[in-house]
Amino acid sequence: MKLVSTLIRTGSAIALATAAVGSGALVAAPAAAQETPPQVAETASKQIPVGEFVKQSNMRSPRISPDGKNLAYLANNEGRAVLVLQSLTDLSKPARLILAAEEAREAGERTMSGFRWIGNDHVVMTMISRENLGGGLSDFRRLIAYDINDGELVQQAWRDSGGDAGVILHIDHDTGKYLIQRDSVANSTERWGFPEVVEVDVDSGRFKIIQRTNPVVSGWAADSEGNIRAGFSRDRDNGKVRMLYKAQGERNFKTVYNEADSTFTESIPAPQVFIPGTDKAYTTSRQDGYEKLYELDMLTMTLSEPVYETEGFDMQGIETNEDGSAIVGYNVFDGEMKTVYTDPTLATITSLLEEVFGEGAVTIVDNSADMSQIVAYAGGKERAGGFYLFNTQSGSLKLLNWTRTGLKDAPLNPVKAEWYTARDGTKIQAIVTYPRHRMGQKNLPVVVMPHGGPFGVISATNSGEPWNQPLAEAGYVVVQPNYRGSGGYGKAFEQMGREPDGYGKKMQDDLNDILTYYGEKGIIDPNRACVMGWSYGGYAAARGAQRDADVWKCAIAGAGVYDMAMMNRWDAKNLGRFSSGFQATSNDPDGISSAQNTDGPWSPILIVTAKRDARIPMEQAETLVSNLRKSGKVEGTDFRYIVQEQGTHNLPYDDVHIQWIEEAEAWLDKYNPAYIASDADEEPEKINFK
Repeated sequence: MKLVSTLIRTGSAIALATAAVGSGALVAAPAAAQETPPQVAETASKQIPVGEFVKQSNMRSPRISPDGKNLAYLANNEGRAVLVLQSLTDLSKPARLILAAEEAREAGERTMSGFRWIGNDHVVMTMISRENLGGGLSDFRRLIAYDINDGELVQQAWRDSGGDAGVILHIDHDTGKYLIQRDSVANSTERWGFPEVVEVDVDSGRFKIIQRTNPVVSGWAADSEGNIRAGFSRDRDNGKVRMLYKAQGERNFKTVYNEADSTFTESIPAPQVFIPGTDKAYTTSRQDGYEKLYELDMLTMTLSEPVYETEGFDMQGIETNEDGSAIVGYNVFDGEMKTVYTDPTLATITSLLEEVFGEGAVTIVDNSADMSQIVAYAGGKERAGGFYLFNTQSGSLKLLNWTRTGLKDAPLNPVKAEWYTARDGTKIQAIVTYPRHRMGQKNLPVVVMPHGGPFGVISATNSGEPWNQPLAEAGYVVVQPNYRGSGGYGKAFEQMGREPDGYGKKMQDDLNDILTYYGEKGIIDPNRACVMGWSYGGYAAARGAQRDADVWKCAIAGAGVYDMAMMNRWDAKNLGRFSSGFQATSNDPDGISSAQNTDGPWSPILIVTAKRDARIPMEQAETLVSNLRKSGKVEGTDFRYIVQEQGTHNLPYDDVHIQWIEEAEAWLDKYNPAYIASDADEEPEKINFK
């Protein structure tokens, strides 16, 4: 590609460009980038308060217009996310507010849940309207376009729309026309959940139907040319996923797949990229035990030899070009999440930027259609990071914004992906964050932090559960294990968590074994250990407090499941009978439920619940707290209960997120302080951010 040679020639210009950016620039050498004093000098030697790490980002999800002239992104406005528009031709101009982007909590509230460009003149936003239907909360989804030239808001195909009219399937940036999947009530409400596909003109919001509803299709897929090629549905009771496919040159759809996965560990062979001009697609599958990339024959549903794989780990996904016609990179995991680019231009850009910021410290976030303008995130490993605008023609590199302006490029606590061995010989990878102010110290206090899911994975570069940094900053070693049952390590490893002795038993042993392994190495003191988590992590924390009170000095549980039988009933009612087996497959649900075993010794536990949690009903926490009281546990000493009146399952606001981490730190300080008299070091002075 011509642009590659241009990039190589302009690579040396990056050093000159960064020097001209001003206070936001990092010098053009990997080592120097980390040795340069931080922008906020105090952060080098003093302790950063825990709340600073979880505040809303000042720039999040930046998306550049196809012509590279404008940038839309989420900004922080007094603890609330707002969508703003920034001119890239004149960065001195202040960003323009488009819309607030808070998550809907109450019936009658509206929120923006996502956005993207359609052409160069419109930002199309996904709007959620939360309504009370029959005593329960339901979300209605719509699209609305913002014209950046005159500020007009245009409803997109709202007429006759039902519950969901917000799934974009294909975009033609040149014409401003795009396809959306939507429920329709034009004729009746009997086919809610069986959507049609309409083509919408972004400028006017007018539409025409191009694919009518099908009684066995609840979702559609389009190829890179905008042709509807496949339809999908899932039976809530038997779990079967049905796929219909329309072959090249054919008019009718035929069923090509109709199966269920009772283990919840297989991969559905869904097309991720339709290969133009063929009846083949790219898909990922675990047919060989690990998630790998294959070519899929859509007519016979047979897989090719693997196209790409990461030995010993599950592949995490693919990156495609703008129209979705080709793969430009692979999302991989080996303890860190990263992207391996196959597109030579993107690979060259990444390499050039890593010369400035350090290996593995750069993520390409978005690019203009001609790749002349690149938005990249740099940092997040040794230093807090920010978003940069890189002009591939001139080599200009400009700071757009720090992720958090309070921290800027503050030093972070070192994070490593390490392996330990559980008591039964199972090898487990853990993400370990070491307190930067205590490097070289021995027998440190530890917080073991199981991730949510439980069948996901935590990464050394994953910010989904960002509590490792604030607690390491406070002086704790933080260990986030990818315990058995976690994703990322193949089907067999995930299946271990679904065995009858997985949930609440061996998965708990995996947490306890961390203390043995790191205690024997002298890194932590096993007698100074607490367990903390959110969602499944909250379940594991409460189960640890109940089952292993002699192991944990304290526990911190947020949004957890505490009565497994109750949760299974809720899942069956709200997700379908088949999904009632998605969580624990234990043959003793009451035995592994902390709420059913509140008698006897418990570790002191902090319980946090969100009143508007749409995934884990608040009754889970209410049941646990009620039973703790019945068992004679003393509130304020044996447990503390916090109800976040405005909280949801995702901690999306500064008020609830800061409360969560500050209350956790306070509970730790009460029962397992980071610094004690026998320690060889003293707690650093804490920075007073105003």
